[in-house]
Amino acid sequence: MNAQQETLATTMPTDYLRIVVDKNTEPFWQAARERRLVAPQCSECGTFRLPPTPFCPTCQSKSVNWIELSGAATVYSFAVVYGMPGMPEVTLVPAVLELPDAPGARLVSNIIGVTPAQVSIGMAVRVDFCPANDGWMLPVFHPDRPGKE
Repeated sequence: MNAQQETLATTMPTDYLRIVVDKNTEPFWQAARERRLVAPQCSECGTFRLPPTPFCPTCQSKSVNWIELSGAATVYSFAVVYGMPGMPEVTLVPAVLELPDAPGARLVSNIIGVTPAQVSIGMAVRVDFCPANDGWMLPVFHPDRPGKE
């Protein structure tokens, strides 16, 4: 195994993270600030949607309920990024995650605290939160270890 494969995945350094909030995304980010994962669900037809949008892609309704999720997810797809310009030591594992509590919705986030070789499609992961700028919290995921909440 080479040094890159042994490096633990992390997120971007907080100096590079900027959370941009608008009226459609604010409930998501406010919940994250409270260390809760939520998803918007159409109150007309029940469709979940992430990222949050101004209207339901299924029925076009603007009516939405924000549903608190368990934080469990499954890796649908992922990539591995070894280094970035000016940050050769950074190893990122951005992933597309399926959320069993929000059928049909997928969330893009980072898997952290594992070597990239440990990540696989179908892997069970659980949400955690790391600080970003301006008091915001960024949802990130780590391998789900039964018995740890």
